[in-house]
Amino acid sequence: MKQRQFQRGRMIKITVFVFVGLFLCFPDVDASIHEYRMEAFSPKSNAFFSHGGSEGLFASKLHEPTADSSSETKPSFKGKSIISFDSVTFLRPKESAKSQQEMQQNTGLVEAIILEVKDRERIGGASLKSDAICCNKQLADQGSCKLGEVIIQNNPDNLGWPKRIKTFFQGTNEEAKMDFETVEINSTGMYYLYFMFCDPQLKGTLIKGRTVWKNPNGYLPGKMAPLMTFYGFMSLAYLVLGLAWFLRFVQFWKDIIHLHYHITLVIALGMCEMAVWYFEYSNFNSTGTRPMGITLWAVTFVSVKKTLSRLLLLVVSMGFGVVRPTLGGLTSKVVLLGLIYFIATEALELVEHLGNINDFSGKAKLFLVLPVAFLDACFILWIFSSLSKTLEKLQMRRNLAKLELYRKFTNALAMSVLLSIAWIGFELYFNANNPLSEFWQIAWIIPAFWNMLAYALLVVICVLWAPSRNPTRYAYMEGMGEDSDEEGTTLTGNGGDMTMKLERQAIGDDLEEDKRE
Repeated sequence: MKQRQFQRGRMIKITVFVFVGLFLCFPDVDASIHEYRMEAFSPKSNAFFSHGGSEGLFASKLHEPTADSSSETKPSFKGKSIISFDSVTFLRPKESAKSQQEMQQNTGLVEAIILEVKDRERIGGASLKSDAICCNKQLADQGSCKLGEVIIQNNPDNLGWPKRIKTFFQGTNEEAKMDFETVEINSTGMYYLYFMFCDPQLKGTLIKGRTVWKNPNGYLPGKMAPLMTFYGFMSLAYLVLGLAWFLRFVQFWKDIIHLHYHITLVIALGMCEMAVWYFEYSNFNSTGTRPMGITLWAVTFVSVKKTLSRLLLLVVSMGFGVVRPTLGGLTSKVVLLGLIYFIATEALELVEHLGNINDFSGKAKLFLVLPVAFLDACFILWIFSSLSKTLEKLQMRRNLAKLELYRKFTNALAMSVLLSIAWIGFELYFNANNPLSEFWQIAWIIPAFWNMLAYALLVVICVLWAPSRNPTRYAYMEGMGEDSDEEGTTLTGNGGDMTMKLERQAIGDDLEEDKRE
């Protein structure tokens, strides 16, 4: 007993340590405000670039001129989509600065390039049959571009795009600061921002500052905007389910079993999760930043609800409260799997929602997705293995009503697994054919599907195990020995005696299993 308490205490300490570590990894949570903290430039072809951000932006609804940013009046961007540059500064190496003439004006050029994803082929010399990104002497002599600048072929259907903003180093200065500038977006699309330079002497240059991205209706990125409406809808759906369950719960409160309390907890967590996400997205849309507190609560609700939902499916599949009064020796294993799953899910959700909004989450996210996928597979195998044993016991005991109940549950669960596998295949296909987020306007349906599937499964459980005046329909009845048939089946003759003996033997085995710890 002492050893078990020691192990539990140790597991709690590890859990707290993991949470503190993950919390400290995100000291400042920005979303549509993209921060650059001394970011380096990467070489590609004959250019150097740094990714400044990418988001889906809708076209501006209003096109009235804004107030001058240099005036005391604060610019108004209501109804507009914008990308604004705020205190963006470039720092070049000392050696590069010292090699320049002090009286010379322009001694280094860095370009900020904004492009819509469909115009990506207009950056570089592809249209000039060249692999170069920066203009070289040969292309400059042909009059195709200007030496030392990134090659850009303007879009005739959208004059001035892709957008180029130049910033020059002056003399021997080590810093070059961009002017405060706001770029208005008048065409719906996925936009990318790159900072680029062509001068090899600027190698080692760093960037700091931030850019602010905004849609006409707020700061939510285009891929996330529909989710605010979705979470509002799901909040109402859980509220309706919770109200119906509560009325049924109160009506038949004398016949309530332990399983009903577990279902009530999952419904309550679902209501809280959807409501917190809605308010988190609403606040994000208004301010442009994600408040650490609200987001952390929302992420924790997600992890807790996911864990308890899977544990609910598992204990129902084991026949808890239906063919066995306790889980017996399996209790510690179920709790341990749930705890590990909670930690893995919490880590993944923190990285997804408290990290940068950039599309390049990459290896860190993959490293956290794999444990969650493995644990989900463990849950599925254990659930169906337990269902098989439960159905076998019910068939042996000839409990026809409970057998029919579990068959319906098995069919619903099998259908959800098939839908999940099909949807995972769709996700893989979608991501493989959408590396640059060109289909960003429908990307919200991927997380929405999983929430809808979880809700549908919860509704099925609520319908099948709804409180009623006839608890023997699904409840474990110790006094009846679990060998009587709710349909009034009678057993006669030697065959009946043999069946009764087998049933009593099965019940004895179950009771022995329940007593094991």
